[in-house]
Amino acid sequence: MRVCPSYLSFILYNPIRKALTDRKSVLDESGITESSVVLEIGAGNGFITEVIARRAREVYAVELQPGMVRKLKKRIDRFGSKVNITLCDIAACNIGDEFADVAIMYYSFHEISNQTDAVKNIARAMKPNSILSIYEPTIEVNKTKMEQTAKMFEDIGFEKEVERDGLFTRFVRLRKTVTSDE
Repeated sequence: MRVCPSYLSFILYNPIRKALTDRKSVLDESGITESSVVLEIGAGNGFITEVIARRAREVYAVELQPGMVRKLKKRIDRFGSKVNITLCDIAACNIGDEFADVAIMYYSFHEISNQTDAVKNIARAMKPNSILSIYEPTIEVNKTKMEQTAKMFEDIGFEKEVERDGLFTRFVRLRKTVTSDE
């Protein structure tokens, strides 16, 4: 899979993208509240992380690239211990069991090379009845691929609640309906 390198992170966080993205709506449709513990997979340089941190009780940001983690730390420094950063490949690391009320992947799932193991780890980290929001770029993820992504989670006990195709973004929200050991 192709991952956006950290030296191109300005593409991910710039005034045009900020103007075109209603980040508050992303939080709203993902069910993120002041009491939420949020798992963000593929945090990058913090484009979504910073708005999650403003609203949620706690954020666990998982990022694969050391260069992105350095940029992320600078962006979210003002939130102190409210944001926990883990440098790892979501498919290969143990991030914990049933702690997240919401898991969000914003333009990142299509970049994960071992999606099967990533799905298992994400599911294990989510509480029963928690929400999983997946946003993907339409230019890189076609409708069929997005349906396949949703099905990977549906096959292990998630139910699709909402799906939408926009001009730039495909979105699906799922709810975990079983515990990870069922």
